[in-house]
Amino acid sequence: MIGSAELIFVYNANSGKWNAYMDTLHKLVSPKTYPCSLCDITFEYFGIKEEWAKFKETVSLPMRFLHKNEWQDEFDRTDNLPAVFLKEGENLTSFLEAERMNQVTLWFDPLLIGQTTINI
Repeated sequence: MIGSAELIFVYNANSGKWNAYMDTLHKLVSPKTYPCSLCDITFEYFGIKEEWAKFKETVSLPMRFLHKNEWQDEFDRTDNLPAVFLKEGENLTSFLEAERMNQVTLWFDPLLIGQTTINI
């Protein structure tokens, strides 16, 4: 069953260019009130964070990234977001719930030969 496992990261933000524009504006104007800590961990204002890209290379499971509306459409669920889920075949379980996700930090230490870790 582990061969079909994947991590699904779900942003607390909707997809689409207009939403991306408004989210970027929100992060610029009032970053402390932006409701998506996963967005903060994975992206800078205009692209993916280098530390996140390096971290993703160390994860052995396939990863998918969905926006809130895509998650709701595909899985017909309304979970507290952002969150990470583990999908094994047809089974879907919470891997990192919103409360814990909001406490996650990404740490990159170039002195450790580019090693990136997630602190939970």
